[in-house]
Amino acid sequence: MRLALSTLALFFAFLHPIAAQNAERQDAFLNQMTGHWVLTGQIAGRQTTHDVDADWVLNREYIRLHEVSREKSPSGSPAYEAIVFIGWDADAREYTLLWLDTTSGAGLNSPVIGRGQFSGDRIAFLFKSRQGDFHTTFAYDKSSGTWKWIMDGEENGKLSPFARVTLTRK
Repeated sequence: MRLALSTLALFFAFLHPIAAQNAERQDAFLNQMTGHWVLTGQIAGRQTTHDVDADWVLNREYIRLHEVSREKSPSGSPAYEAIVFIGWDADAREYTLLWLDTTSGAGLNSPVIGRGQFSGDRIAFLFKSRQGDFHTTFAYDKSSGTWKWIMDGEENGKLSPFARVTLTRK
């Protein structure tokens, strides 16, 4: 019994530093996303410009992105607005992404939660849906300090481009 408890205690003693190192690595990567950005490129075949502000929230558990298009609707409000939360699921060892925006008003009834894998300097998220999956990749370019967002719809296993945008610091 003592041997089992000692082994268990050693296991948890080694597990804590590993978990802390993983959390620090994730924080370091996401830290590169904080700040004020200008998003430019094509979304749904149209050239666009958005302002994006990113900061840590909720005790540094999430990065919050607030994205607002410079284009206006007929009423004068932004043509597009989104609030996005990116977090790290330590148990699943993957990123999570909650994307809420003004495109449909469907709110939490639509596939707004993606799961993402970290590889190199990118996170590839997948949103699962009965209507078809959606892929969103956030890729950081260290040399220029910019982010690329690549978004593709998937239907019957075939990807079709939806967005190709770049975020540049203001």
